[in-house]
Amino acid sequence: MTVTNKKTVKKPAKTSKAPAPKKASSKKAPLLDTLALFKRYYPDAHCALNFTNPYELLVATVLSAQCTDERVNMVTPALFKKYPTPQKMAKAPVEDIEQLIRSTGFFKNKANNLKQAAIQLTEKHKAEIPQNLEALVELPGVGRKTANVVLGNAFGIASGIVVDTHVTRLSYRLGWTQTDNAMLIEKELVKHVPEEDWVMFSHYLISHGRAICKARKPDCSNCFLEETCPKKGV
Repeated sequence: MTVTNKKTVKKPAKTSKAPAPKKASSKKAPLLDTLALFKRYYPDAHCALNFTNPYELLVATVLSAQCTDERVNMVTPALFKKYPTPQKMAKAPVEDIEQLIRSTGFFKNKANNLKQAAIQLTEKHKAEIPQNLEALVELPGVGRKTANVVLGNAFGIASGIVVDTHVTRLSYRLGWTQTDNAMLIEKELVKHVPEEDWVMFSHYLISHGRAICKARKPDCSNCFLEETCPKKGV
Protein backbone atom coordinates (compact mmCIF):
# COMPACT_ATOMS: atom_id res chain seq x y z
CA MET A 1 0.00 0.00 0.00
CA THR A 2 1.40 3.34 -1.00
CA VAL A 3 1.16 6.10 1.55
CA THR A 4 1.24 9.66 0.34
CA ASN A 5 2.30 12.41 2.73
CA LYS A 6 -0.22 15.24 2.95
CA LYS A 7 1.23 18.68 3.19
CA THR A 8 0.14 20.65 6.21
CA VAL A 9 -1.20 24.01 5.17
CA LYS A 10 -0.82 26.61 7.88
CA LYS A 11 -3.70 28.95 8.34
CA PRO A 12 -2.77 32.59 8.64
CA ALA A 13 -2.64 33.75 12.22
CA LYS A 14 -5.66 35.70 13.35
CA THR A 15 -4.95 39.33 13.89
CA SER A 16 -6.63 40.92 16.84
CA LYS A 17 -8.69 43.86 15.78
CA ALA A 18 -8.63 47.00 17.89
CA PRO A 19 -12.03 47.66 19.41
CA ALA A 20 -14.02 50.20 17.49
CA PRO A 21 -14.11 53.56 19.23
CA LYS A 22 -17.29 54.20 21.10
CA LYS A 23 -19.56 56.70 19.50
CA ALA A 24 -20.55 59.67 21.59
CA SER A 25 -24.03 59.26 22.94
CA SER A 26 -26.57 61.31 21.04
CA LYS A 27 -29.10 61.14 23.84
CA LYS A 28 -30.09 64.51 25.24
CA ALA A 29 -32.34 65.69 28.01
CA PRO A 30 -35.25 67.62 26.48
CA LEU A 31 -34.05 71.18 26.94
CA LEU A 32 -37.33 73.06 27.09
CA ASP A 33 -38.92 70.48 29.41
CA THR A 34 -35.83 70.63 31.60
CA LEU A 35 -35.98 74.42 31.66
CA ALA A 36 -39.62 74.25 32.77
CA LEU A 37 -38.62 71.95 35.65
CA PHE A 38 -35.79 74.28 36.64
CA LYS A 39 -38.27 77.16 36.85
CA ARG A 40 -40.54 75.03 39.01
CA TYR A 41 -37.87 73.78 41.42
CA TYR A 42 -35.70 76.91 41.59
CA PRO A 43 -38.11 79.87 41.58
CA ASP A 44 -35.71 81.91 43.71
CA ALA A 45 -32.62 81.37 41.55
CA HIS A 46 -30.56 84.56 41.32
CA CYS A 47 -27.05 85.96 41.03
CA ALA A 48 -25.12 84.86 44.12
CA LEU A 49 -22.83 87.89 44.12
CA ASN A 50 -23.89 90.76 46.36
CA PHE A 51 -24.11 94.16 44.64
CA THR A 52 -26.15 97.35 44.73
CA ASN A 53 -25.18 98.86 41.36
CA PRO A 54 -23.57 97.86 38.03
CA TYR A 55 -20.10 99.01 39.12
CA GLU A 56 -20.19 96.77 42.19
CA LEU A 57 -21.34 93.80 40.12
CA LEU A 58 -18.54 94.37 37.62
CA VAL A 59 -15.94 94.42 40.39
CA ALA A 60 -17.42 91.39 42.17
CA THR A 61 -17.53 89.38 38.94
CA VAL A 62 -13.89 90.16 38.15
CA LEU A 63 -12.97 88.98 41.66
CA SER A 64 -15.01 85.77 41.26
CA ALA A 65 -12.55 84.30 38.72
CA GLN A 66 -11.04 81.17 40.30
CA CYS A 67 -12.82 82.06 43.54
CA THR A 68 -16.11 81.20 45.23
CA ASP A 69 -18.96 83.68 45.32
CA GLU A 70 -19.06 83.27 49.09
CA ARG A 71 -15.47 84.43 49.44
CA VAL A 72 -16.06 87.38 47.10
CA ASN A 73 -19.06 88.44 49.19
CA MET A 74 -16.85 88.43 52.27
CA VAL A 75 -14.30 90.71 50.62
CA THR A 76 -16.39 93.26 48.73
CA PRO A 77 -18.06 95.13 51.63
CA ALA A 78 -14.75 96.61 52.79
CA LEU A 79 -13.61 97.18 49.22
CA PHE A 80 -16.80 99.00 48.23
CA LYS A 81 -16.78 101.05 51.42
CA LYS A 82 -13.30 102.38 50.66
CA TYR A 83 -13.65 102.62 46.87
CA PRO A 84 -17.38 103.02 46.12
CA THR A 85 -16.96 104.53 42.63
CA PRO A 86 -14.75 104.02 39.58
CA GLN A 87 -13.22 107.47 40.19
CA LYS A 88 -12.01 106.46 43.66
CA MET A 89 -10.85 103.03 42.52
CA ALA A 90 -8.88 104.69 39.71
CA LYS A 91 -6.95 106.79 42.24
CA ALA A 92 -6.37 103.94 44.71
CA PRO A 93 -2.84 102.64 45.34
CA VAL A 94 -2.77 99.24 43.71
CA GLU A 95 -1.05 97.82 46.80
CA ASP A 96 -4.05 98.83 48.90
CA ILE A 97 -6.45 97.09 46.51
CA GLU A 98 -4.24 93.99 46.69
CA GLN A 99 -4.50 93.84 50.46
CA LEU A 100 -8.28 94.18 50.41
CA ILE A 101 -8.78 91.40 47.87
CA ARG A 102 -5.85 89.11 48.74
CA SER A 103 -8.00 86.16 49.85
CA THR A 104 -9.73 85.91 46.44
CA GLY A 105 -6.56 84.55 44.82
CA PHE A 106 -4.53 85.96 41.92
CA PHE A 107 -4.88 89.23 43.80
CA LYS A 108 -2.06 91.07 42.03
CA ASN A 109 -3.54 90.57 38.57
CA LYS A 110 -7.05 91.28 39.84
CA ALA A 111 -5.99 94.45 41.66
CA ASN A 112 -4.21 95.78 38.58
CA ASN A 113 -7.19 94.94 36.36
CA LEU A 114 -9.64 96.64 38.72
CA LYS A 115 -7.55 99.81 38.85
CA GLN A 116 -6.96 99.93 35.09
CA ALA A 117 -10.63 99.19 34.37
CA ALA A 118 -11.63 102.01 36.74
CA ILE A 119 -9.26 104.40 34.96
CA GLN A 120 -10.72 103.42 31.59
CA LEU A 121 -14.29 103.77 32.87
CA THR A 122 -13.51 107.23 34.24
CA GLU A 123 -11.69 108.47 31.16
CA LYS A 124 -13.78 106.91 28.39
CA HIS A 125 -17.22 106.28 29.87
CA LYS A 126 -17.76 109.11 32.37
CA ALA A 127 -17.48 106.55 35.21
CA GLU A 128 -20.57 104.72 33.92
CA ILE A 129 -20.69 100.99 33.16
CA PRO A 130 -21.22 100.50 29.40
CA GLN A 131 -24.43 98.74 28.44
CA ASN A 132 -23.02 96.87 25.46
CA LEU A 133 -20.82 93.79 25.29
CA GLU A 134 -18.21 95.20 22.91
CA ALA A 135 -17.33 98.11 25.22
CA LEU A 136 -17.33 95.93 28.32
CA VAL A 137 -14.89 93.33 27.00
CA GLU A 138 -12.42 96.13 26.22
CA LEU A 139 -12.05 96.74 29.96
CA PRO A 140 -9.03 95.05 31.61
CA GLY A 141 -10.02 91.80 33.32
CA VAL A 142 -13.42 91.67 31.62
CA GLY A 143 -14.16 88.77 29.27
CA ARG A 144 -17.38 87.66 27.62
CA LYS A 145 -18.56 85.78 30.71
CA THR A 146 -18.15 88.82 32.98
CA ALA A 147 -19.80 91.06 30.40
CA ASN A 148 -22.79 88.71 30.15
CA VAL A 149 -23.11 88.65 33.95
CA VAL A 150 -23.11 92.45 34.20
CA LEU A 151 -25.44 93.09 31.26
CA GLY A 152 -27.91 90.41 32.30
CA ASN A 153 -28.04 90.99 36.04
CA ALA A 154 -27.43 94.74 36.31
CA PHE A 155 -29.31 95.91 33.20
CA GLY A 156 -31.57 93.01 32.22
CA ILE A 157 -29.92 92.84 28.81
CA ALA A 158 -29.79 89.34 27.31
CA SER A 159 -26.41 89.48 25.55
CA GLY A 160 -25.77 85.74 25.85
CA ILE A 161 -25.66 82.89 28.35
CA VAL A 162 -23.12 82.89 31.17
CA VAL A 163 -21.05 79.70 31.05
CA ASP A 164 -19.24 78.87 34.30
CA THR A 165 -18.04 75.53 35.68
CA HIS A 166 -21.57 74.47 36.73
CA VAL A 167 -23.06 75.31 33.34
CA THR A 168 -20.20 73.52 31.60
CA ARG A 169 -20.61 70.37 33.72
CA LEU A 170 -24.40 70.17 33.49
CA SER A 171 -24.54 70.97 29.79
CA TYR A 172 -22.32 67.95 29.18
CA ARG A 173 -24.09 65.60 31.59
CA LEU A 174 -27.46 66.52 30.13
CA GLY A 175 -26.16 65.83 26.62
CA TRP A 176 -26.47 69.38 25.32
CA THR A 177 -22.78 69.73 24.40
CA GLN A 178 -19.73 67.63 23.62
CA THR A 179 -17.14 70.25 24.54
CA ASP A 180 -15.80 72.09 27.56
CA ASN A 181 -15.04 75.24 25.59
CA ALA A 182 -17.17 78.00 27.12
CA MET A 183 -17.64 79.95 23.90
CA LEU A 184 -18.73 76.86 21.97
CA ILE A 185 -21.10 75.84 24.78
CA GLU A 186 -22.70 79.29 24.80
CA LYS A 187 -23.00 79.23 21.00
CA GLU A 188 -24.81 75.89 21.19
CA LEU A 189 -27.10 76.83 24.07
CA VAL A 190 -28.33 80.11 22.60
CA LYS A 191 -29.62 78.19 19.58
CA HIS A 192 -32.12 76.32 21.73
CA VAL A 193 -32.77 78.39 24.87
CA PRO A 194 -35.43 81.10 24.34
CA GLU A 195 -33.79 84.54 24.46
CA GLU A 196 -36.08 85.67 27.26
CA ASP A 197 -34.54 82.91 29.41
CA TRP A 198 -30.86 83.58 28.63
CA VAL A 199 -30.20 85.63 31.77
CA MET A 200 -31.82 83.16 34.18
CA PHE A 201 -30.71 79.98 32.44
CA SER A 202 -27.26 79.94 34.02
CA HIS A 203 -28.74 80.69 37.47
CA TYR A 204 -30.97 77.62 37.15
CA LEU A 205 -28.06 75.38 36.19
CA ILE A 206 -25.85 76.84 38.92
CA SER A 207 -28.60 76.23 41.51
CA HIS A 208 -29.02 72.64 40.33
CA GLY A 209 -25.26 72.10 40.22
CA ARG A 210 -24.88 73.23 43.81
CA ALA A 211 -27.92 71.39 45.17
CA ILE A 212 -27.99 68.10 43.25
CA CYS A 213 -25.65 67.70 40.27
CA LYS A 214 -22.39 68.24 42.13
CA ALA A 215 -19.03 67.76 40.49
CA ARG A 216 -17.72 64.86 42.57
CA LYS A 217 -20.86 63.08 43.65
CA PRO A 218 -24.12 63.93 41.87
CA ASP A 219 -27.23 62.94 43.82
CA CYS A 220 -28.95 61.26 40.86
CA SER A 221 -31.36 59.20 42.99
CA ASN A 222 -32.94 62.39 44.36
CA CYS A 223 -32.84 64.38 41.11
CA PHE A 224 -36.06 65.45 39.40
CA LEU A 225 -34.27 64.91 36.07
CA GLU A 226 -33.55 61.25 36.81
CA GLU A 227 -35.82 59.90 34.06
CA THR A 228 -34.61 62.14 31.22
CA CYS A 229 -30.95 62.82 32.04
CA PRO A 230 -28.47 60.73 30.01
CA LYS A 231 -25.96 61.09 32.87
CA LYS A 232 -23.02 61.60 30.55
CA GLY A 233 -19.73 61.28 32.39
CA VAL A 234 -21.40 60.19 35.64
